[in-house]
Amino acid sequence: MARVVYLVPVVETQVASPKKKTAVTTSWVSIHAKGQGVILDVDKYAIMRRIQIHARDLRILDPMLSRPSTILGREKVIVLNLEHIKAIITAKEVLLRDPFDDNVIPIVAELKRRLPQDNLTCQGQGEEEEHPGVRNDMDNGEENEFPFEFRALEVALEAICSFLDARTRELETDTFPALDELISKISSCNWDWVRKLKSAMTMLINRVPKVRDELEQLLDDDDDMADLYLSRKLAGATSPVSGSDAPNWYLSSPTIGSKISRTSRASAVTVQEDSDIEELEMLLEAYFMQIDSTLNKLNTLREYIDDTEDYINIQLDNHRNQLIQLGLFLSAGTVCLSIYSLVAAMFGMNIPYTWKEGHGYMFKWVVTLTGILCISTFTSIISYARHNGLVGS
Repeated sequence: MARVVYLVPVVETQVASPKKKTAVTTSWVSIHAKGQGVILDVDKYAIMRRIQIHARDLRILDPMLSRPSTILGREKVIVLNLEHIKAIITAKEVLLRDPFDDNVIPIVAELKRRLPQDNLTCQGQGEEEEHPGVRNDMDNGEENEFPFEFRALEVALEAICSFLDARTRELETDTFPALDELISKISSCNWDWVRKLKSAMTMLINRVPKVRDELEQLLDDDDDMADLYLSRKLAGATSPVSGSDAPNWYLSSPTIGSKISRTSRASAVTVQEDSDIEELEMLLEAYFMQIDSTLNKLNTLREYIDDTEDYINIQLDNHRNQLIQLGLFLSAGTVCLSIYSLVAAMFGMNIPYTWKEGHGYMFKWVVTLTGILCISTFTSIISYARHNGLVGS
């Protein structure tokens, strides 16, 4: 019998391709040079296309990642990460993340107020009417104009320095009365209050030096400060020296882009412009001194808390020594009373002794000798404890 073979056709199964995950959108506010603000709900790729920034630099502004305070100068942007201020500054606009945050709302209002150049022009005209000699200084042109990116950077630095200084002053206002109350009355409630204030102070001490160190690092490096002159680099890029046909392929490589940007900047700007960082240096020094003063306040407050704790520990040690001394006195008295009880028990036994009959004076001698023995024992114990420093003199 022949074997029948059935061929089953293979049905091609089409594997459904997984849906492309959409990037998470975040809220940004774009503030232009005229002070106009626009809310943007876009993802990181849209931000990268808008301002030509690397994902590596944009990741610095991610609130999910723990990053130290950073002021980073790139070819066309300044990446700013200062506590709750997470911004990207270009030569024409400022992008600020999370504009609806309670700490960011005042910064947005301040940027809208101070970024427009018209306000500075009106102020300059008012000063010109009062002081006619100001006209000569204003006729110098763009040299005396404060660049847009520096005005935005100044608002951010002023906001973060004022924020940290306000937190420090609030902490001082709460800490000094708490420490005085703890000194006057040592209790668990006061201890818990001081512990919470000390925890807040420790967190603040960890935050303030990060901003201070970043400003100090910028002040120590002239090249990093020169990278923050976005307007100057933009002017150099539009000049014939830099060339208008420069492609954007350098964005694919941060290293090559950095080399090209440094080369083009070195060929575009003059030696005088390269060394002219006095404006930014004075700006950074002013806020460096302010944040350094805030850090000194925190260090002084920490020393005051440490001194108060040392004083309270001395008081507690004194009370502890008094309790030890009292316990030693009670223990020594208990030993003496035990000796009396032993003698009383021995002579109180119902045992016939021949020397008891006709010797009534024995009771007086036993009582006297037992008292002398107890007193000498008590004195010896106290003298031994004082000699070894167990109790005070």
